[in-house]
Amino acid sequence: MDEFRDRVAVITGGGGGIGAAMARAFAARGARIVLADLDEAAAKRVSDELTAAGAQAFVVRTDVTDLASVRALAEAAERRFGGVHIVCNNAGVAVFGEIAHATHADWEYAINVNIWGVVHGIEVFVPRLLAAGQGGHIVNTASMAGCIGMRWLGIYSASKFAVVGLSEALNRELKEHGIGVSVLCPMIVDTAINENSERNRPAALRNREAMEVPPAAAMSGGTIAPEEVARRVVRGIERKDLYVFTHPEQREILRRRAERQDRNFEPDRW
Repeated sequence: MDEFRDRVAVITGGGGGIGAAMARAFAARGARIVLADLDEAAAKRVSDELTAAGAQAFVVRTDVTDLASVRALAEAAERRFGGVHIVCNNAGVAVFGEIAHATHADWEYAINVNIWGVVHGIEVFVPRLLAAGQGGHIVNTASMAGCIGMRWLGIYSASKFAVVGLSEALNRELKEHGIGVSVLCPMIVDTAINENSERNRPAALRNREAMEVPPAAAMSGGTIAPEEVARRVVRGIERKDLYVFTHPEQREILRRRAERQDRNFEPDRW
């Protein structure tokens, strides 16, 4: 069975960046697309582009921090297309700055979107995938900051580590049901996540001062296009890869982390 032909893909954060790129890549393979985003106008632009190219797509304004909103998304997708097969819990926000200087609002904003947004997607769609019995795939967007704790990204890292751990556990649970799980862990991607994160931040969770942006030296790695990330996601779904990495330099970073952990089991340390 083709993983995409005539399958229905729901993508949160589908109004731009990685979400829009995944929508284009899936549609090119024959999938029907449901774009969910807080910015309905941005998602509508992507939907119009897809339908003009001959794809089937529509938009549901969705607040992933609100369980009822995600339930409404699932119901709208089922009414329109009869079911869902691919779920991309992709909506996320960036929160920068050192932990010691963080506000409670910073923590709440990151957790609401980056953790609860993914949890709501799983809570709503996994029972539906299981009940349908047609397999499927879940893609949870995390980050390389969900694999390595990074200075200036402590809050963001905490939220994305949660997504990685949740995805690993979910993969173990759903494999026997023929449902794949991938966790997307990109490094720097050419998106507007910083600007969108500030613009979409609820007024009640805004800080008096602007977000503390890390120095350029703190952000290692090259910048790639969202389309390259989407290509790797398509491949990951086809191969049912648990981890989807995006930058070749990630291999050495992860190897060094594993070595640091392994050294702590040496006899003189143990």
